[in-house]
Amino acid sequence: MTVDRTGRIVWHDLFSSDRPRSMEFYRRLLGWRYKTEHATDFAWGGGEKDFVLALLDGEAGAGFVETPPSLANGWIAYVEVRDVDAAAALAAKLGGTIIRRPFDVPGVGRNALLRDPFGALIGLALSRHNFPAPRRQFGVDVYCSVEAEFPAEFYYSLFEWTASTRPIGEGEGTPIVGPSSEQVALHLTGMPQGVDAAWIPSLTTYDIDHALRDAEELEARSFNHMLSEPAQQRYLFLHDPDGASICLSEG
Repeated sequence: MTVDRTGRIVWHDLFSSDRPRSMEFYRRLLGWRYKTEHATDFAWGGGEKDFVLALLDGEAGAGFVETPPSLANGWIAYVEVRDVDAAAALAAKLGGTIIRRPFDVPGVGRNALLRDPFGALIGLALSRHNFPAPRRQFGVDVYCSVEAEFPAEFYYSLFEWTASTRPIGEGEGTPIVGPSSEQVALHLTGMPQGVDAAWIPSLTTYDIDHALRDAEELEARSFNHMLSEPAQQRYLFLHDPDGASICLSEG
């Protein structure tokens, strides 16, 4: 049976200017392993290039890509839609910006890259395979902002995502649910001033304090450590050695 992935985050890419260093960081911190595939018409730049898949327990949930021109190092989450071209056009009407127009990824599907009205990067995906969305490497992605704001109309119109209407306090998380009523993301406020709105991937660890020590030994830098009510979920935000933002959560 084919699982409907519409409205779910189905993939992540890491744009890195030092891919070997990034691979070693996630291998040592989280136990990831890698598989290199060769593309004859590479989606990010064309031509023949190697593409690195990141795996955990045999499941591939992310790709490592050399940072394309005009983009910064960082993680990109891709959300499944039924029509990438229509979704990209709608995003532009809703105040978003198309960073890369819809393009085909041979053997995988069709993608596009956007900025939402607050400037956060998000990807669109139409998968042309029957593999389920990976669940081992990533928890629910985190939308971070300084103020208690979330571009709700934008994400509801694109993905049918709905943010909770309960009051938000500093350090609290607001669940974001998809069309199947499953939580797909989390909105956190209380980020340091000067941090732009951003989607940050959530990576699960059993001991956040131990993970912090390991990350700092690997030359990562923490930039926020917070609790979310009511469950007192701990979140540790880091810049990896290549500058990409990640969130570690205990689970």
